[in-house]
Amino acid sequence: MNLKNISTSLIDWYKENARLLPWRETNDPYKIWISEVTLQQTRVAQGLPYYEKFVNEFPSIVELANAREQKVLRLWQGLGYYSRARNLHACAKLVVNNYNGEFPQSFEELKKLPGIGPYTAAAIASLAFRQPVAVVDGNVFRVLSRVFGIDKDIASHQGKKFFFELANKLIDKNRPDLFNQAMMEFGALHCLPRNPKCSECIFSRECIAKQKELQHQLPVKSKKIKVQTRHFFYFVIYHKNKILMKPRQEKDIWRGLYEFYLIETANIKNPESVIKKNIGLRKFHSHRVSQTITHILSHQKLKVKFIEITANPELKINSNLKRQGYKWFSKKQANELPKPALIELYFKKNHDLNFW
Repeated sequence: MNLKNISTSLIDWYKENARLLPWRETNDPYKIWISEVTLQQTRVAQGLPYYEKFVNEFPSIVELANAREQKVLRLWQGLGYYSRARNLHACAKLVVNNYNGEFPQSFEELKKLPGIGPYTAAAIASLAFRQPVAVVDGNVFRVLSRVFGIDKDIASHQGKKFFFELANKLIDKNRPDLFNQAMMEFGALHCLPRNPKCSECIFSRECIAKQKELQHQLPVKSKKIKVQTRHFFYFVIYHKNKILMKPRQEKDIWRGLYEFYLIETANIKNPESVIKKNIGLRKFHSHRVSQTITHILSHQKLKVKFIEITANPELKINSNLKRQGYKWFSKKQANELPKPALIELYFKKNHDLNFW
């Protein structure tokens, strides 16, 4: 199989079929970086509005570095994987403080920055600075494993190393930016996970997966981590037109995002029994209890109930609640806080809450 012909065919296909996307119209490393981070584990249709919000709100890396983390998280709200947003903010600060606001151009230097792994480093190096280093994402794994008939586990260290080396043998050294875009676009639009367009494929003669009918067996990926089920009781406590919330600080999901008073249990329980066992809630009046809501994350399944609580008129935040970070917020303040999508959806569906 002629490797040069493969790269040439891909680039020719890309020129005819590429989608018009804003980050493809620039070689600005900042905008390319924002696009790659917002699109990680996200479809283009979902990630595009977030990309546009970010570059409109923070047109340069300096403005992102100077922003409050709360504002960054608020803009990110709904994309999930909030550690990406925090790393984005930390990386911006480091580039501004240590590199005078200019991204390093080499693949190895880029990998040293917060939140930038091999994939993102390769994307910035090749697309912004035309460095000949291959970008290998899920689309690239799929194309390479099928065309070459490779059954190495793409989730393993050895598999990732093998495919990275193969992609770097294929890359067009003079047009690395076009090659990487072409490879990813071909996987996204043509060599699909299901129902790949094999009958009209530019590699129909060379593709080993097509010849041996292995399209739905490649690429090989080991099973995902077992999903953990957690049980959350969110107590929506309101008093004098204000609601009690705090930011999550634990090394857990949603760190830095605001939530209601939370009690997590090992298994499903009756809300009344949870209230009875919690000294701080015994004197409150339960107003409304939601149905159990199932919220799916990448490796977790949350079983959630919302219980609206009316606080006694004489209630003051005690020292224990203050130590935990709880504060009272007005409607306007609560709406502006960065929140998990689950709680944001609760606000939208329950805009008639008594405390509003």
